[in-house]
Amino acid sequence: MSLLVDKYRPTSLDQLTYHHDLSHLLKITAHSGNFPHMLMYGPSGAGKKTRISCILKELFGEGVEKIKIDQRTFVTSSNRKLDANIASSIYHLEVTPSDVGNYDRLVIQELIKDVAQTQQVDLNAKQRFKVIIINEADALGRDAQAALRRTMEKYAKNIRIIFCCNVTSRIIAPIRSRCLLVRVAAPTIEESTQVLRKIATNEKIKISDDVLIRIAEKSKGNLRSAILTFETMIMQQVNISKTSEIPSPDWEDHIENIAKSIIKTQSSAK
Repeated sequence: MSLLVDKYRPTSLDQLTYHHDLSHLLKITAHSGNFPHMLMYGPSGAGKKTRISCILKELFGEGVEKIKIDQRTFVTSSNRKLDANIASSIYHLEVTPSDVGNYDRLVIQELIKDVAQTQQVDLNAKQRFKVIIINEADALGRDAQAALRRTMEKYAKNIRIIFCCNVTSRIIAPIRSRCLLVRVAAPTIEESTQVLRKIATNEKIKISDDVLIRIAEKSKGNLRSAILTFETMIMQQVNISKTSEIPSPDWEDHIENIAKSIIKTQSSAK
């Protein structure tokens, strides 16, 4: 049984229920015949990764949904072994280089080299290039970003890179200038409420709009958090009323408890 956030995740640009102008722009870009490197940025839970998945489907078709996850080992100059999880299809590859810390440059260079030197396996593919998705791009070190800058144009014939991050201020200017910048704003309270209402209707769950609005307000524009909170409520409570408490994520409770503990035990010593 999948989580609601996965069950109702849109799989095409047409299914996205907010930022319709952006979805239209992305569809035009995908079918332009000259797909660029892309830098997609915005707050957590705004729908960046969902839109990237939808773009891939526009570019290559349903084949991109056949994903496998491999653990790849990278060896540093000092013979240290680093393991990184790589999600991929025959059309694209997704990686989070920040998982390996200061060795992100090594991971980036190895992956781009391998992908760029490999021809498209599917001869009937709509595109002749492969796509590399780099998550948490704003956590990349400057050396890793500098290496990317030099390879983006060199291998532009065989690869396209889609960067995914929260802010662009940590991305060096040469990379930003080589990408189409796409901002995915957080959904409004009304837009988040509409998504929650649709899920409730499909799941045959009776819940008032007042509660849905309160969930949307507490999520502060993070739609993923709003859906997870909604599911938590319907799992914990049989009857949800207007006065029902909106649960907080566990990590927020832990942080609050730690903060209270620090305040309670703080010392006046200098």
